[in-house]
Amino acid sequence: MGLLSTTALSATAVVLLLLLFYGGTMFMSMRIARRDENADSYMTAGHKIGFGISAASMTATWIWASSMYASVNSGYLYGVSGPIHYGLWGALMILFIYPFGRRIRKVAPQAHTLAEVMFARHGRSSQLMLAGSNILGSVISLTSNFIAGGALISMLSPFSFIQGVIVIAGGVLLYTLWSGFRASVLTDFAQVLAMLGAVVIIVPSIFFFLGGVELFSSGAQNLTPQQQSFFSSDAFLNQGAPYIAAVLAYAIGNQTIAQRLFAVREDLIKPTFITATIGYGATIIGIGMVGVLALYAGISPSDGDPNNLLPQVAAEYLPGVLVAVFFIMIIGSLSSTADSDLAAMSSIAMTDVYGQSMRSRGRIPNPRTMLTIGRVTMILATVAALVFANVRFNILDLLVFVGALWGALVFPVIASFYWKKVTNSAFTVSVLVALAVFLPTRFGLIPDTGVAPWIIEALAVVGVGVVLGLMVFGFFGTRAALIIGGIAAVVSAPFVFGFLRDYDTLTASLVAYAVSTIVCFAMSVRSSMDFDFAKIARRTADYDTEEVAEALEEEAEGHSEAVSAGRDARRSDDDDDDKIHV
Repeated sequence: MGLLSTTALSATAVVLLLLLFYGGTMFMSMRIARRDENADSYMTAGHKIGFGISAASMTATWIWASSMYASVNSGYLYGVSGPIHYGLWGALMILFIYPFGRRIRKVAPQAHTLAEVMFARHGRSSQLMLAGSNILGSVISLTSNFIAGGALISMLSPFSFIQGVIVIAGGVLLYTLWSGFRASVLTDFAQVLAMLGAVVIIVPSIFFFLGGVELFSSGAQNLTPQQQSFFSSDAFLNQGAPYIAAVLAYAIGNQTIAQRLFAVREDLIKPTFITATIGYGATIIGIGMVGVLALYAGISPSDGDPNNLLPQVAAEYLPGVLVAVFFIMIIGSLSSTADSDLAAMSSIAMTDVYGQSMRSRGRIPNPRTMLTIGRVTMILATVAALVFANVRFNILDLLVFVGALWGALVFPVIASFYWKKVTNSAFTVSVLVALAVFLPTRFGLIPDTGVAPWIIEALAVVGVGVVLGLMVFGFFGTRAALIIGGIAAVVSAPFVFGFLRDYDTLTASLVAYAVSTIVCFAMSVRSSMDFDFAKIARRTADYDTEEVAEALEEEAEGHSEAVSAGRDARRSDDDDDDKIHV
C-alpha cells in the first residue's frame, strides 16, 4: 500500500499527517520565547491580541469536532433546514453576546476569568459555581474531543482507538503546555484557515462524488416533507430552539469564550465577534450539508449511529488525498477546542484557586508559582480526560448537568454586571433553585397529569421571554428588552401550553432561565445593596507586573534579613551555651 489508499489512510500517511500538524503547531508555540514568559500573558496574552488572531481564535474555539459531527447529524435527521438551525443560531449567539462582552471588559479590563470577576462582585460561592462548572465542562469537552480524535484515527487508519486518543492528547498538550493561552490563539489562526479551506474543498467534492445535481432528483424520495422544507417545525423544535437556549448559556458561562474576551484589545471586541459569527455560521452550515447529501443518497450510518456519518462518507466516497484533507480538518477542529479547554482550566487554577486566595489573605501571588500551577493543571486535566476517554466514560449526564448550570447562571451573571442591587445570596440561591427544577424536568420526572405540567409550561413561557429579552437587552437596553420579552411570552403561550411538555430538552432549558431570573429578581429588588462597579477593576488587576516584582523582591529581602537575624540569634545562643559549659 502507498501513503494513501483510495478510501482511507495508511499508517504511514497518518503518522506523517500528525507529525506535520502537531510538529507545525509545536514550532509556532516555540516561537514564543520562554524567557519572555509572563503569568498574565500565559492566561490572556496581555489583554492586547489584535483583530486577525482574536477573530480566528474565537471562530476556531466555537468550531469543535463535535459541532461538525452534530451539524452533519442534524442535516441527516432533519433535512435541509437541520444544518441551518444548528449553524445559524449558534452563529447569532456569538453576535448577541458581544454587547455583554464590552460591558464585562469595561468593568474588569484586566480580569483573567469570569469566576474571578464574580468573586470581586459577590464573593466565594458565585466564584465556585462558575469555576467549578467550567472545570467540569472543560474536562468533558476535552474528553469528547479526545474520543472524536481516537474514533477518527481508528476509522480511517490501522491504528486503534486508544492509540489515537493518546496521540491526540499528547500532541495538544505539548504545544499548549509551552506557552499556554498564547499558544492556543496563535495556533488557532492556522487551524481555522485549514478548517475553512478544507470545508470549501470537502463539501463540493462529496457533492460531486455522490452524483452532483442529479442527486436532488434521484434521491428526493428519501426525504419526508419536513426534511425537504427550509422551515421545518421538527428541525426548529428539536434542534433550533433548544440550541438557542443552550448556546446562549455556553457563550455567557464558558471560560474559553471569556478568556478570549479578556485577551482581545477592548476596541476590537465588536469586529472580532462579528467576524467569528460569519466564520462559524459558514463553516458549520457548510459541513452540515454533508448530512443532507447523505440523506439524499440514501446512505445508512455505520452501526446505525448518525455520528459516524461524516467520517464514513469521507472514507467511502473521497479519494485518498481528500481523505487526508478531511483528516486535517477534523484534527484541527478538535485540537483548537482542546487547547482552549486546557488554557481555560489552567487560568482558573492560576487565578481562582491560587491568585485570588492569596490576595484575599493580603498576600502577593508569585507569578512563577502561578505558571507552575497552570502547567501542572494542564497535565492533570489531560490525564483525567485520557482516563474518561479510554474507559468510554458516559459523559452525557454530566454534560446535561453542566449545561443546566450554565443556563441557570445566565441571568444572574448578566444582571451582576448591570444592576447594583444583585446580592451574593440572590445569585447563589437563584442558580441552585433553577438547577433543582431543571433536573426533574429534563429527565421526564414531572408528572404528565395534574397541575405540575401546567406550572412547568408557564415557567417555560417566562423562559421564552427571558431568552429573547436578554438577546435584545445587550443592544437596546432595559425598556426594549421588557417589551420584546413580554411580547414573546404572550405570543408563545398558546403554542406552549399543552404542547411543549413533549419536548423535555427545550422545556427544561427554558425553565432554568425562568426560575433563575424570577428568584434572582425577587431576592434583589428590595435589597439595600448599592455596589460600586469600580471595585471590580481594582480587585482583578494583573498579577505579573513590575510593581508586583518589586514587592516580591522586597518581601524576599525582608524574609532573608529575618532568616539572617534568626541565624545570628541562634549562634549567639550557642555561644552563651558554650560559655556556661566552660
